[in-house]
Amino acid sequence: MSIHTKSIKKPFIAKLGFGTKQLFRFGWEEALSCLFPLVVFFSLAFTKYVELPFLARYDWLLIIFLFAQWLMVRSGIETVDELKVITLFHLIGLVLEIFKVNMGSWSYPEEGYFKLLGVPLYSGFMYASVASYLCQAWRRLNVSLIYWPPIIIVAPLAAAIYLNFFTHHYWLDIRWWLAGLVLLTFWRAWVTFDINGITYRLPVTLSFVLIGFFIWIAENIATFFGAWKYPNQTEVWSLVHLGKVSSWTLLVIVSFLIVATLKQVKGNMGKGDMN
Repeated sequence: MSIHTKSIKKPFIAKLGFGTKQLFRFGWEEALSCLFPLVVFFSLAFTKYVELPFLARYDWLLIIFLFAQWLMVRSGIETVDELKVITLFHLIGLVLEIFKVNMGSWSYPEEGYFKLLGVPLYSGFMYASVASYLCQAWRRLNVSLIYWPPIIIVAPLAAAIYLNFFTHHYWLDIRWWLAGLVLLTFWRAWVTFDINGITYRLPVTLSFVLIGFFIWIAENIATFFGAWKYPNQTEVWSLVHLGKVSSWTLLVIVSFLIVATLKQVKGNMGKGDMN
């Protein structure tokens, strides 16, 4: 995995929009990149309405997700390096889930053997599915970053955003200050991607918001199928508050920055090997 950081001197080198044929191809590549998230949603829906024998639903979800990841790597759909990134996100997500559940932000009310401090181990895969999508889309669309800031700036910013999910329970919620820092840090940054040999570009900050919005939609689907429950969904399901888009956008930023940084480190290692 490598990161290609390039500079575009003329704005017309990369296009901002595309026609119907290119849109269809883009949608197809995006759908392929969402294979593991689709496995997650299908499994949530299936296990909600079909009772499987021997184990609780949460335990079956863990087994299904582990098997899906093994199958994706075995078949070559996912690389070993991508599996490492996904595993990292599983651990990051699981730590956040344990904290949030024990703070009463949401709950996993069903029974299960594979639970840690009230959190089923499958829950980390919902964060891992975001990483899976990012890695797959990065490779399939030949994503490159323009005017990407150095790691010394990116890493502390990602850490600060992640830590704020914990510290705001005890201190100030500085998410909007962090969002302002993101705008300042990435105001010149673009993400480019290739479709049928044509390169398109999008402001990095806009891509953060778009992915965050679609994850919010996915969150509504997940809570409808009982992946977890917010306090206002205990008795009957209701739409997740639109304000959650800001939380998901910040989480997407963390995810994107980690993936980009790991690709940059991997790319530098590869250059060193070739020297």
